[in-house]
Amino acid sequence: MFDLTPIFERPAFSLGKVEKAVVFSAALSELTRQHYAQCPQYKKILDAMGFDVAATHAVADIPFIPVRLFKEYELISVDKGQIFKTMTSSGTTGQRVSRIFLDKVTAANQTRALVKITAQFFGPKRLPMLIIDSSATVKNRALFSARGAGILGFSMLGHDVTYALDDAMRFDEAAVTAFVERHRGEQVLVFGFTFMIWEHFYKALAESGRKLALDNGVMLHGGGWKKLAQLAVDNAAFKHGIEEVSGIRRVHNYYGMVEQTGSIYMECEHGRLHCSSFSDIIIRRHTDFAPCALHDPGLIQLVSLLPSSYPGHSILSEDVGELTGEDDCPCGRLGRTFTVHGRVRDAEIRGCSDTYAA
Repeated sequence: MFDLTPIFERPAFSLGKVEKAVVFSAALSELTRQHYAQCPQYKKILDAMGFDVAATHAVADIPFIPVRLFKEYELISVDKGQIFKTMTSSGTTGQRVSRIFLDKVTAANQTRALVKITAQFFGPKRLPMLIIDSSATVKNRALFSARGAGILGFSMLGHDVTYALDDAMRFDEAAVTAFVERHRGEQVLVFGFTFMIWEHFYKALAESGRKLALDNGVMLHGGGWKKLAQLAVDNAAFKHGIEEVSGIRRVHNYYGMVEQTGSIYMECEHGRLHCSSFSDIIIRRHTDFAPCALHDPGLIQLVSLLPSSYPGHSILSEDVGELTGEDDCPCGRLGRTFTVHGRVRDAEIRGCSDTYAA
C-alpha cells in the first residue's frame, strides 16, 4: 500500500504540477495493482482492457470506472470482515444507490484529508457549528446515507454542534437563537446542503424579516445545484441571499461525492473549485474520452489517493465541467481548478440537495 504519510505532513494544497504528476503516478499505479489483486470485478475490467498492471503509468492513462458501477456491484478490495462502515449515495425513490465499503484505514484517511483540506479555509481550530438539517438524519450510524455521512464527517470540524431544523424539517428558531446568543462575536461554521439551506434557512428568515447576527460566520455547503438552477438561483444569488438574512459574507461551495468521501474540492475566495494534494481532476471528451484542453467542457473524472478498501481511486462521473487553471489561482493554492456545469442530460439525480428536493 502506498504510504500517504509524507502527503499528510504537508499543507493540503502544496503539490505543484510537476511534483504532483510524479507522486500521483506512483500512488495511483500502486492502488491500481492493489485493487486488481483484491477485487475480482475490477480485475475483470482491467483484463478486458489488456491493461498492464505491473507498469507505472501516467495519471491520465490509469483506467477509470464509471461511477454507475457502484450501483450495480459490490466492489470491495478487502475481506468483508474488515468492513466496518457502508455508505450509500443519495437517490430519489426507486433509484438504485451506490454502496461504498470502508475499512478502518480508508475511513481514517478520509477523515484526516477532510480536516487537512478544510483547515486551509477555516483554520485548524474547531468552531461552534450550526448544521442546517435535522438530527434525525444521522440516527442510523451503521448504514450512512451520503447526506448523513456528510453531516457526521463535517461535524467533526465543530463543537457545540447545533441542528437548525427539527425532526419535521422546520426551522427551529429557539435552537438557532440560542446558538447565536451563545457565540455572539465568535467565528462560527454553518454547514448544510445547498437546496436545504435555501429552502429551510434562507426562506424561513427572509419570510420572517429577521436577520441573524452571524457576521463573523463562515458557511460551507454542497450537494448539487440542479433544483436551485431551476429556480434561477445561481452561486452569486445564493451568496447574496445568505448575507441578507444572516450577515455571513464568507460562503464556500464544495464539490464531492460519496464514492470519494474526504476528497472534497473546495471553492476558494475567487470562486474556483480546487483539487487538493489528495485528489485531482481530468476533464474528458464524451466522444473518445481523451483529456480536454483548458476551458473545454467534458465529463469530470475524479482521482483520489484515499480509497484502499474499494476501487474508487479513479472514477468517471456523470457531471460536466471544465478546467480553469493549474497552479495559477490568485488565492495562492496549488493544484488544478475547475468549474462544474451540471449533470449529463438524462443522468439520474444524485446530489444530496437535489435528491432531497426531488
